[in-house]
Amino acid sequence: MAHTQGRTGGLGTRFAACPPAGMLTQEEPALARGTRVLRPGLVGLSALVGTLLLIAGIATSAATAAPRGSAPLSGLANSGIDWKGCGEQLECAKVRVPLDWDKPDGRKIKLAVIRHLASQPEERIGSMFINPGGPGASIANVRDGGKALDALTQGRFDIVTWDIRGSGKSAGVSCFKGERRRSRFWDRQPIPTTKRGARRYLPKTVAFAERCGALNGGLLAHISTTDTVRDLDYLRRLVGDPELTFYGASFGTFLGQTYASMFPNRVRAMVLDGVVDPRAWTAGTEASIASLRGDTDRVFEKFQSLCESVGPADCALAGHGSVARRVSRLLRRLRRGPLAAPSASPPGRLTYGETLTAITLALDTPAVWPRLAEDLEAAVDGDGSSLATRAGEGLADLYSVESEQTRAIVCADSPARQGPRAWPSAVDRLTDVSRIGGPPYAWWLWAACASWPVHGADRYEGPWDAETKNPILVLGPRFDPSTPFGNARRVARRLGNAVLLAQDGYGHLSSADPSTCVRDAAGRYLVDLVTPPRGTVCPSDRVPFDPEFGEPIP
Repeated sequence: MAHTQGRTGGLGTRFAACPPAGMLTQEEPALARGTRVLRPGLVGLSALVGTLLLIAGIATSAATAAPRGSAPLSGLANSGIDWKGCGEQLECAKVRVPLDWDKPDGRKIKLAVIRHLASQPEERIGSMFINPGGPGASIANVRDGGKALDALTQGRFDIVTWDIRGSGKSAGVSCFKGERRRSRFWDRQPIPTTKRGARRYLPKTVAFAERCGALNGGLLAHISTTDTVRDLDYLRRLVGDPELTFYGASFGTFLGQTYASMFPNRVRAMVLDGVVDPRAWTAGTEASIASLRGDTDRVFEKFQSLCESVGPADCALAGHGSVARRVSRLLRRLRRGPLAAPSASPPGRLTYGETLTAITLALDTPAVWPRLAEDLEAAVDGDGSSLATRAGEGLADLYSVESEQTRAIVCADSPARQGPRAWPSAVDRLTDVSRIGGPPYAWWLWAACASWPVHGADRYEGPWDAETKNPILVLGPRFDPSTPFGNARRVARRLGNAVLLAQDGYGHLSSADPSTCVRDAAGRYLVDLVTPPRGTVCPSDRVPFDPEFGEPIP
């Protein structure tokens, strides 16, 4: 699952012609020799805008079939979308769809839709739908990043997205009657890391789930990804495209795989960036979190080893012997009790749970790794103010209406297999999977699924081996803390027609660690349906802790 600082997910690609850099093995391939290796998250609350605003350019290059299950579309418009201008090259609309696609003549909801018009209309191929992850609202990604997305596709596509049902302006879920009540309810509730803390926190998650059920009526049963896939297919029809072109990041990769599985003969091109394993995602809340956090600790180890290798000039934690030992001593100290945080906002103390929160959120985005190192070094010296402030910012974002919408969609897709009494034991098992990312994600975001009052009425649970006419392009960094690269390998093997493009880089989604090679490869694929050679491994442009990280290669 997804973000900007304090949010999850993020989508991004930088793509170019690159020769095969080596074949992937079952184990991780070695980093490119001679290369100095030097954003926060769920499966993707972050924006595709954060992804593709990094794109500077791309290399130039010159039937519908019955799904595995579909409802009739009687009573719905089929003549197009009533677009209205809403900015430079932007058009917006509201589209009515059934709340329950099995009852197309029943109650309707409205989806908020936006598109950025193709800058080369005379060469227009069609529309490219995007989903940046979350799951959650997406409109801002095209409103703010439409020009960058247009550049990625050489101006050949209208770029289209929509707030998926249950989020944003598309019948958005809300579990409180106003922001004040929401703030009072959570009251900056810290992430528990002890049995006593869990006993205090657990009733909050139960009460939260009850509030969501009471305030959202019949909506919660009809916001699963299966419902959203039917919305996407309907929007594809309304824009006049016989086949779907789609770019999905983080959670958006689950949406894309579900679409390809339900409608395999309606896919023209599909990019999956930062891949969710759909088998784990639909197997239940605990299995889903375990699948997503499997590499978090490994990436944190990479952060520490890269810091040590670049030295104190570029990483504040370096220059005092082993960085890993230095950080381990800090974490052990915090487990015994909090640190003073006198200049935090607000002033207070830094807890172990807050430290895990701040680390987990920062790992998605290598651009902020130098700042994370500074904050950890300050804590080593006895001042936890910066880490406490970062954690507070992240938790404020996660205790928001947008996060409520994410929870509601996740719980519809991945219902917990255990009740709330058993959830603390599930958290213990998830802590064994990731001591850094397990407790924050298991508690702050998904614990409510153990008490969720409604199950999705229409959940697609496989098979996941659909074969599309053209290959699906599967990509992602090899050191992704939120959607492990192993997921990408498994999905690429499982799909009937897919090509895996590995990026020898760090962070959540390919945009987190810009790669001209990845950017150009994706651009060629979306426009010309040409995939990179199998076994290609793209290098990143720079390495974390490089002072010019994120800047284009001269």
